Amino acid sequence: MANVTRYSAANLLPELKVDTAKWNRIPSEKEIASTTKAVEARGIAVSRARDGRQALEKIREIIPSGAEVMNGSSTTLIEIGYQELMDSGRHNWSDLHKIVFSEDDAKKRAEIRRKSVTAEYFLSGVNAIAQTGEIVGCDGVGSRVGAWPFATKNLILVSGVNKIVPTLQDALLRISEYVFPLEDARSKKVYGVPGLIGKWVIIAGERQPGRINLILVDEVLGY
Repeated sequence: MANVTRYSAANLLPELKVDTAKWNRIPSEKEIASTTKAVEARGIAVSRARDGRQALEKIREIIPSGAEVMNGSSTTLIEIGYQELMDSGRHNWSDLHKIVFSEDDAKKRAEIRRKSVTAEYFLSGVNAIAQTGEIVGCDGVGSRVGAWPFATKNLILVSGVNKIVPTLQDALLRISEYVFPLEDARSKKVYGVPGLIGKWVIIAGERQPGRINLILVDEVLGY
């Protein structure tokens, strides 16, 4: 991965009792191929990237110059170098994330943030992908997954292959048994408060061709 941070899973796992062999494994090529086929059958475009650098290149290919872009909080996006790219300003997009957090008035900032889920392009990591094709995401208040079902015009999801599990039930268990302990540890360190999984979204199908793009990266990324 491009950027291992203080809050990457590798730096939080030593203090946690979670089953990494079960929930953070690299699947076989056969499993990845069957998952890709199942996701595509649900109306979601899938592209493979060998690493975070190539994933970032694919994002650049998808989003046109001048487009309005927003992203949810995502360790995966940080690890592939996306956040570094946005912070550097070396892009030709309108960065709504920067606009949101440059607003000093809390009420105005909250209103802009609420509207930002309708951005032309919204980027997010995911928490689990079932081999049956469902993609699952969750967060505390919904500022990330609120864009997923309908709000954003174009949804770009980035995931390491380590998020792949056999079934939808396994995907939900992965979040409870693996993702939440990591997010809870991160939240306590960053914000001084426990983590919260307040909103869950399952993408089980997309009828609008080309609206959702999943970039599947051949690395261990995020939670």
